[in-house]
Amino acid sequence: MKRKSIIGASVIAFAAVIGMTGCNKSAPEETTNTKATEVPEGGLKIAYVEIDTLMAQYNFCKDYTVLMNKKGENIRATLAGKERALQAKAAELQKKYEANQFTTKEQVEQAQMTLNKQQQDLQALNDRLTNDFAAEQLKYNNEMRDSIQAFLKEYNKTKKFDYIISKAGDNILAANAQYDITKDVVNGLNKRYKKKANLTDENETKDAQ
Repeated sequence: MKRKSIIGASVIAFAAVIGMTGCNKSAPEETTNTKATEVPEGGLKIAYVEIDTLMAQYNFCKDYTVLMNKKGENIRATLAGKERALQAKAAELQKKYEANQFTTKEQVEQAQMTLNKQQQDLQALNDRLTNDFAAEQLKYNNEMRDSIQAFLKEYNKTKKFDYIISKAGDNILAANAQYDITKDVVNGLNKRYKKKANLTDENETKDAQ
């Protein structure tokens, strides 16, 4: 009769680690109307920004996307390597078990406890790295939002729009391109942007032991 597995459950299945960042949206380069401030006299003055274009052309967003994708790959590689090591250890113990190399029930129980502990440690590592990655995504998304809002506040001191709205996909079904200020905003943001030290490869996720 085939002997039962020494492993009570299969090695852990990992939750997805990487969710694509808000910046990671591809869009073609567009030439937008920089004379959007020529609004008619009277009534509301409304301008809009093409969000997909801004995400694709704002240098902060491009740098951040590269960095976070690299961090995500590092996390996946770390977890995959540790999972492979655990699978190899489980296979080794199973082979010993089937070859009757465990002489007592206590040895079998100890092997099972060791594997269970390693599984728990691996799950804890997965949870920690996933949570850390999500927190870093949130931090950079907030920085990006704050940078855009700060620029628009300064920009609108002279432009004096009543509303500056975002256009993403088909959330606005029709719009006069005359009031598209996307290129102004992208150019202004990139002019102000200086890459920070924490947006370099030195901040890569390190493998947890």
